Amino acid sequence: MKRPALAAAGTAALATALLAGSAVVGAPAGADPAPEPHAARVHEARIQDDFDSLGPEVRATKLSTGRTAHYIDEGPRDGRPVLFIGGTGTSARAAHMTDFFRSTRESLNLRLISVERNGFGDTAYDKDLGKADFAKDALEVLDRIGVKKTAVVAISGGGPYAAELASRAPQRIDALHLAAALPPYGKKPDYCGLSDAELGKQLAPTIADPRKWWAFPDDSPTKKIPGFADTAYEEGARTYNQRGQKADPAPQVHEQKLYCRRPGPDLSKLTAPVVLYSGKKDTTVPPSTIKTWQQQLPGKPLVRSYADSGHDVQYRHWDQILVDLAGFTDRTVVCRDGHSGMLPARTAEKLVAGGRATLGSCAWQKSG
Repeated sequence: MKRPALAAAGTAALATALLAGSAVVGAPAGADPAPEPHAARVHEARIQDDFDSLGPEVRATKLSTGRTAHYIDEGPRDGRPVLFIGGTGTSARAAHMTDFFRSTRESLNLRLISVERNGFGDTAYDKDLGKADFAKDALEVLDRIGVKKTAVVAISGGGPYAAELASRAPQRIDALHLAAALPPYGKKPDYCGLSDAELGKQLAPTIADPRKWWAFPDDSPTKKIPGFADTAYEEGARTYNQRGQKADPAPQVHEQKLYCRRPGPDLSKLTAPVVLYSGKKDTTVPPSTIKTWQQQLPGKPLVRSYADSGHDVQYRHWDQILVDLAGFTDRTVVCRDGHSGMLPARTAEKLVAGGRATLGSCAWQKSG
C-alpha cells in the first residue's frame, strides 16, 4: 500500500535535516534549542602567536665528498651542543623519541644535534662507507653549523660510531656518554658468522614491521610514556621506508657487519669525562660490556648501573642523562614528596636508600 504523500514528504524532509545536521528530534514545540557545548569560555581561550613544534626538522647539506648529509639541530643556538648518536636502525629524527623530557632538556639549555647514518631514513645507501665515514660526515656537519666542541651521547648500536669519533677527533669532545652502548671491542656478536644473505633473511621480517623492531617487554618503563610506542613505530617506518626503499635489509646488514670488525679504534687520546649507563636486566648489551668499555677508555669513567632497566635504560633514565649532559654529574635526579629535582649525589643516595625518594622524575611514579 502506498504511503500518504504528506507522510512521505515529511520523512524526506527529516532525512534531509538529519544529513544537514540541523534537526532537533523530540524537542517540544516552542522549546528553546539546547546550548552548544564549549571546551572553554570565550574569555579563557588563547589563540597562540607561534606554532607548536611537531618534532625536529630534518635538514640537508651537501658535503665536500658530494654526498648529502641529513641532520637535525634542535634547541637554542647558544645552548650546550650535544651530538646524539642513535641506536642501530634509526634515522636522524630518532632523538624525537626522547622528547618526553623536552621541557627538562630546554631548561638545561641543551642543543641537540643528530647526523643520519648510511642507508637510513633520507640518507642514500653506499655499500663502501664505514664508521670512519660517519665520523667525517658528523664533524663536517658540526663545522657547517658552527659547533667546535660537543658532548656526545650514544645509544646502543651508536656506540661503535661514538668510539670512532672519539678516536678521530678527541679534542672536539667535551664529554662522552654511552647508554647501553655496544662496544666495538671484545667478543664479536654471534651473527658475525652469517653471510650477508643469511643475515638479511633473518632481519627482513622484523625490519618490515616497525612494531616488531621497536617491541619492548610488557614491564618496560617506556609503557608509562604517553605516545612512546607510536613514536617509535613511526621512527622505524621512517628509517626503512622514507626513500621508498621498502624495508630493504641491505643497509641494516651492512651496519651490523661493521660492528663485527675488530679491533675497535684506539681511545687513549680521549681526555673528556665519560659516563657509562647500563641496565642490569639488559640482554642485548649486557652489563658485562661496561668492563669492556672500561678496559679501552683512559681514566676512570663514571658508571651508572640500574636494576630497574634492561635495554631501555636510555629512556628510563633519560632525565639523569640530560642532567649529566649539562655537566651536573655530581647531581642525581630524584622524586621526593611528589616533586622532581636534582640533589647532590650523596644526599640523593641517602634519601633513596631510606625510602624517602625514588630515582628519576616523579613522572615515572605515575600510571602509564
